[in-house]
Amino acid sequence: MKIRVAAVQPLSGSGADENRNATDSLNWLRRAAENRANLVVFPEGYPGPINPSNNYDALGPLAKAAAEFGLHVIASRAVPFGAGHAVELSLIDDRGDILGAYRRTTPCGPYVYRDIDAWNFDYIESNTPPRVFDTRIGRIGMLVCSELYSPELSRLLMLQGVDIIAYPAGGAINELLPGWRTLVYARAIENLVFTVACQKPLRQGRGRRHCCRPRRSAGASEGRGVDRRRSGFRSPRFSACRRRKDRISETLRHDSRNPALAAARTLCRAGRERSCALVGPPPSHASGNARLA
Repeated sequence: MKIRVAAVQPLSGSGADENRNATDSLNWLRRAAENRANLVVFPEGYPGPINPSNNYDALGPLAKAAAEFGLHVIASRAVPFGAGHAVELSLIDDRGDILGAYRRTTPCGPYVYRDIDAWNFDYIESNTPPRVFDTRIGRIGMLVCSELYSPELSRLLMLQGVDIIAYPAGGAINELLPGWRTLVYARAIENLVFTVACQKPLRQGRGRRHCCRPRRSAGASEGRGVDRRRSGFRSPRFSACRRRKDRISETLRHDSRNPALAAARTLCRAGRERSCALVGPPPSHASGNARLA
């Protein structure tokens, strides 16, 4: 089975202009469908709303468009949670059903979201561990931005038999770009999965994306728009990821070198309901959290 991933790096609206992201995201889905994509990954906080002062529904229209175009979609927003807000990723399937959501668990708050004007909220971490969702294009897991720097979280998804891990990121990668790309590749190699990450520019700048296979990079780019002086990035980049039965079998053979790992994956594949009990809660102090929103 061959799938095509659209790692979108949109020039995001913010402040009073943030609600245009809801309309723009539908145009991105249309363009992705025209380019025969199967999975569309939007960055962290897109199409939003990511700033609590804005109130609009982007998820509902996205679900309808996903069904219309036959696309799987990962979208992001901030949602009320506890005494503040959580950063949420939602997975929509190609029938328009919202399969589920993941709320950022790492690091513990407070974090940089209050310090960035475009977001400006008190971040509260979730204590619900990441999980894997079954779809017609494979088993998909999601983590938020600098959770890429916490290898334990990706390992939890691998133990549940994930095929593709998406890492939607916000802004401010900047000088961290070389390490960020390296880690997207590292998570693919160490877990024998496909990985995809994308980041949006705020106001002006370049978007970033990186897609990796376990054995080599599937492609990386800086977003370049029609008008490079202003647009930052206005075209989705596409990478083909291959998921064939022989490759999945090869992955399981590699796991067999570690008997404990092989046993864990066997339990997860045989009894999906035991996955969360097996992997347990996320570590309270996962390693290497970068100051990256």
